[in-house]
Amino acid sequence: MDQPSLRITRRNLPHWEKDGSIYFITFNTWDRLPLTAEAQQVVFNSCLFFHQERYKLLTFVVMPDHVHLLMQPLIKENQRYWQLTEILHSLKSYTAKQIPTVMPHIGTVWQPERYDRIIRDAAELDRTWEYSKFQLH
Repeated sequence: MDQPSLRITRRNLPHWEKDGSIYFITFNTWDRLPLTAEAQQVVFNSCLFFHQERYKLLTFVVMPDHVHLLMQPLIKENQRYWQLTEILHSLKSYTAKQIPTVMPHIGTVWQPERYDRIIRDAAELDRTWEYSKFQLH
């Protein structure tokens, strides 16, 4: 495999992706919409759906108005990794369609932007792991 490639994109926030990296990602509901327990379960189940297929989840937590993921994209094909944009588009799109089936809501569910950070070392990984409430076993 070649050297890991670094991709830098920007919407409102900068997004750095480096093949093989672990990321801490946060995305929020639109206008801090509080998700019901049933809607949170939809998001929770959706986060697990592609675990070990498109990404490896190290830990994650679904809060009433935001989600934290500590994850590592996996190889897609031809030694190329799944991109965060692909992963999050799939997750947010699916959940945005499912959430109105379990709670009264019409309109946008998720903010279009996300916060993501490449985990740089073991100490940062440990701190981030501890910050997240649910640990996947």
